Amino acid sequence: MDFIWFILIGALAGFIAGKLMRGGGFGLIINLLLGIIGGILGGWVFSLFGFAATGIIGSLVTSVVGAVIFLWIASLFSHRSK
Repeated sequence: MDFIWFILIGALAGFIAGKLMRGGGFGLIINLLLGIIGGILGGWVFSLFGFAATGIIGSLVTSVVGAVIFLWIASLFSHRSK
């Protein structure tokens, strides 16, 4: 059951991050996938600073931060190839 919550929160985080990023990110499906990966990245970044998010809201905030960071990094690489 935790895996399903992880996927749902990551997908929602990817959607929110896509709306927050200038240009809307990379499209709905890619943003959802990046949100799931961003959840892992956000957890790692928060742990570096000694923060621990608990609950659904904390997990969502962590995932959104990670997804925004991941979308930003991905946009750096996509602009170079053009």
